[in-house]
Amino acid sequence: MNALVIAALLLVLLTFSYQVGWSRSRKLAGNKSQHLHSRPIYHGVLAALFAVLPAMVIIGIWALFSEQVTNSFIVAQLPPETAQLSQMQLQAAIARVKAIASGYGVVGEPSATEVVAAQVFASYQQISFLAVLAAAAAIGAGGLFWAQRRIGPRLRARTEVEIFVRIALMACSAVAIVTTLGIVLSLLSDALRFFSFINPLDFFFGTTWNPRFQSAGTGSAGEYGLLPLLWGTVMISIIAMLVAVPIGLMSAIYLSQYADERVRNVVKPIIEVLAGIPTIVYGFFALVTVGPFFAAAGDAVGIDINATSALTAGVVMGIMIIPFISSLSDDIIAQVPRAMRDGSLGLGATQSETIRNVLLPAALPGIVGAVLLAVSRAIGETMIVVLAAGNSPVLRFNPAEPTSTVTVSIVNQLTGDADFTSPQSLVAFALGLTLFAMTLLLNVMALYIVRKFREQYE
Repeated sequence: MNALVIAALLLVLLTFSYQVGWSRSRKLAGNKSQHLHSRPIYHGVLAALFAVLPAMVIIGIWALFSEQVTNSFIVAQLPPETAQLSQMQLQAAIARVKAIASGYGVVGEPSATEVVAAQVFASYQQISFLAVLAAAAAIGAGGLFWAQRRIGPRLRARTEVEIFVRIALMACSAVAIVTTLGIVLSLLSDALRFFSFINPLDFFFGTTWNPRFQSAGTGSAGEYGLLPLLWGTVMISIIAMLVAVPIGLMSAIYLSQYADERVRNVVKPIIEVLAGIPTIVYGFFALVTVGPFFAAAGDAVGIDINATSALTAGVVMGIMIIPFISSLSDDIIAQVPRAMRDGSLGLGATQSETIRNVLLPAALPGIVGAVLLAVSRAIGETMIVVLAAGNSPVLRFNPAEPTSTVTVSIVNQLTGDADFTSPQSLVAFALGLTLFAMTLLLNVMALYIVRKFREQYE
C-alpha cells in the first residue's frame, strides 16, 4: 500500500468529520431553545472517532492479511507444478514475480509465465489498493453519517469521548504487561528445552562454565555452571554502585541545596551528558585508558591489577550510571515541600542536619527508585564488560582479575551460526530468564523497603 495516500485519506476523514460534528453542534447551540450537554469540541471529536476508527480497522485488517492473500494470488497465476515446490523454492518464485512486477528485474531471463503472472499481479495490486481505499472511505463516511445524525441536545458526547480515552489509556497500559508476558514465555519455552539437556541443579549451582560447541547428544555438551557468571555480574554491579551512588547522591544534594542558579545551570547539563554517551565508547575508554591506568597504579604500589578486570569494568560502569542517580535524586529532593525544610531551619537545625534528618528521609522512596534503576542498568550492561572485564568465566573473588558476566555469555553463545536445537545456544535463554528473575527480585525488594519506610515516616 501507498502509506502516503492512506495517511492523506485518514487526515481528510479526520478533518472533515471533526468540522461536520463541530459545525452541527454549533448550530444547535445557537438555538436558544436547546441546550447541549457537551461543548461543540466534544461533538467534533466524537464524529471524528466514528469516522476514522472504522476506516483504520479496514486498513489494519488488509495490512494483516494482505501478504497471505497476495502470495496465494501469485501462486494461482503460476503453473500448477509450482505448488509442488519446497517452501523455500516457492518463496523464491513469488519473490521473482514481485520483483518483475515492481520493475526492479531479476537474475537471469524471466520465463513467459513469470512475465504474465507479474502483469496480472501488478493489475491486482492497483485494483486491491483502490478497493481498500474505497472501502475505508465508505465505512468512514458511513460512520460520519451515523455520528452526525446522533448529535443533539441529549447526546453525552463528552462522556463517550472520555470513555474512549479511558479505553485507549488502558490499552496502552496493557502493552507493557503483554510485552512482559511475551518476553517471559519466549524465554521460558527455550529455557525448558535447555533444561532437558542440562540438569537445573548443575546449572544454578555449578561452579564451572565451559560450554563446548559440539552437537547435542554426543556426550560433550559441556559444563554450564552459572555461579561464575552470576558472581561476576554481582561483583561488577557492586563496584559500579560504590562509585555511582555516593558521587551521584552527593552531587544531587550539592546542586539542589548548595549551588547557586548559575552553577546549577552549567553543572547539571554536563553531568547529564554522560547518560548520552554510547556504552561502546565507555567500553573503549575503559580498555585503552582506565584499565592501563589501574595496571600502572597497581605496579607502582606493588599490587597486581589486570588492565581488563572487574575493577575496570565496575568503575567505568559506575561513571556511566552517575547521571541516573544524580539527575533523578536532584529532581526528587527538589520536590520535597519547602515548608518542611523551612520548618526544620526555623527550629534551629543547621542546613546539613536539615538535609540529613528531613530532606533525605522524605525523598528516600524516590532515591531508592533511582538506585534501583541504576542497579538494573548495571546488571544488564553488555558492551563495557565485553571490552573491559576480560571475558574470563572463572569463579574469582579478586576484583583485580578478569571475570565475565551473564550478558557477555549471552552474546558469546548467540554469536555466529547458532543452532537453536543444541544446549550451547539454548543456554542463552536460560541466562536471560535468570537476568529477568534478578531484576524482578530487585523490584520486589525495593517496593517492600519503600513501603515499610513510608509507613514509619508517615
